Amino acid sequence: MAGGGFVEAGQLKRAHLYEYRITGYFVFACIVAALGGSLFGYDLGVSGGVTSMDDFLKEFFPKVYRRKQAHLNETDYCKYDNQILTLFTSSLYFAGLVSTFAASHVTRRKGRRASIIVGSISFFLGAVLNAAAVNIWMLIIGRIFLGCGIGFGNQAVPLYLSEMAPAKIRGAVNQLFQLTTCLGILIANLINYGTEKIHPWGWRLSLGLATVPAVLMFVGGLFLPETPNSLVEQGRMDEGRKVLEKVRGTKNVDAEFEDLIEASEAARAIKDPFRNLLRRKNRPQLVIGALGIPAFQQLTGMNSILFYAPVIFQSLGFGAGASLYSSALTSSALVIAALISMAFVDKFGRRAFFLEAGTEMICYLVAVAITLALKFGQGVELPKGIGVFLVIIICLFVLAYGRSWGPLGWLVPSEIFPLETRSAGQSMVVCVNLFFTALIAQCFLASLCHLKYGIFLLFAGLILIMSCFIFFLLPETKQVPIEEVYLLWQNHWFWKKYVNDEHSST
Repeated sequence: MAGGGFVEAGQLKRAHLYEYRITGYFVFACIVAALGGSLFGYDLGVSGGVTSMDDFLKEFFPKVYRRKQAHLNETDYCKYDNQILTLFTSSLYFAGLVSTFAASHVTRRKGRRASIIVGSISFFLGAVLNAAAVNIWMLIIGRIFLGCGIGFGNQAVPLYLSEMAPAKIRGAVNQLFQLTTCLGILIANLINYGTEKIHPWGWRLSLGLATVPAVLMFVGGLFLPETPNSLVEQGRMDEGRKVLEKVRGTKNVDAEFEDLIEASEAARAIKDPFRNLLRRKNRPQLVIGALGIPAFQQLTGMNSILFYAPVIFQSLGFGAGASLYSSALTSSALVIAALISMAFVDKFGRRAFFLEAGTEMICYLVAVAITLALKFGQGVELPKGIGVFLVIIICLFVLAYGRSWGPLGWLVPSEIFPLETRSAGQSMVVCVNLFFTALIAQCFLASLCHLKYGIFLLFAGLILIMSCFIFFLLPETKQVPIEEVYLLWQNHWFWKKYVNDEHSST
């Protein structure tokens, strides 16, 4: 495959000796851990809906509320352009960005399970503060607690799922995180649709219900097993083997356990995993996993649609109820896409999903931009037919993203780092992801105001660049055991000169 670079099954060391059965114990552990995605998803869905509710705007952002009521030509694109309003959304992601470094330490020293529990507690506190807020600063402090919870959860959950999963179904299992994220978004949009009719405190109910997934995750986390990889990394060998046997449903785990021990010995020799991540031999993981994919995942423009779907639809002339209903449709498309990706990602592979869906996304964004350029901005509501067309195009865009950059943006980084840099690498993933999430959240409404329909052409251009990045630099990782992914770099047309040069010089 041009530009791909891959490893044949025969070149892998012990992968063919791995055995597993799907056990109830394994299913329970993965479902509970994946609840971490619902925290992230619920917040993604709820914040955009709440910031479009009149009662919320009257209480905290009266200027935005007054501007919203005016249907003047110059405010069609700009009626929500307010930096404090966007800070309500973005402050969470700035907090998550900082907290992920603490999460890395906890994840490596205390285990993946400990980070999941800490994340659920912080998220609960943030939800309570937001629901009880009487001023802007209570809102922002609550968002910071929510951000810390997401920083810990997003750091630990993808790692947990990748390490618990057998290699042959790792793609589908890891995407439970994306599925619960999408379900969280959908549930939040449906709740917003209902609470928007409860005056004047419906928005408090929307924000306060975030405590429900936090409680579920905390209680479930108390009963979660630690991953075998983490137990071995902590030197708890006997315990690690017992958990591995239990989650694999067989006593015959010698080959896999031997790979875990080898990886753990290499990991223990690394005193500073963040510095080790910068070594030449880890250049592929740094460029692809820690920097490229998490940044590009946000630069698709998808999260701007998730954050601000109700706001976008209202800016385009939809009423409050209709805009929340339309955003519920887009989040339903995201859930369907996550199920499609889970079903087929281990069959067709990561590269195929990235490249095919990327082509679709470019076409949809260009279609939205052309439609808005021709039909929007004259100070009148869009014709119903054009509005329906835009909702359909945005849903198709969401379907494409939801089976590619959405789930694979978490899956691929979680499976390409060696154990010695895995927690540090995942911290970098979360940090870069949340930095660009916060950047998009803070800048999108201002960009929509100034660039107008051009913002969608900008995202289309970025997706073209991303697709080239994937085509030339990412090898296929489907069904490759997580401890043998390093062999891919040694056989890749571009990365082998970095990896093999360091090996030959040491």
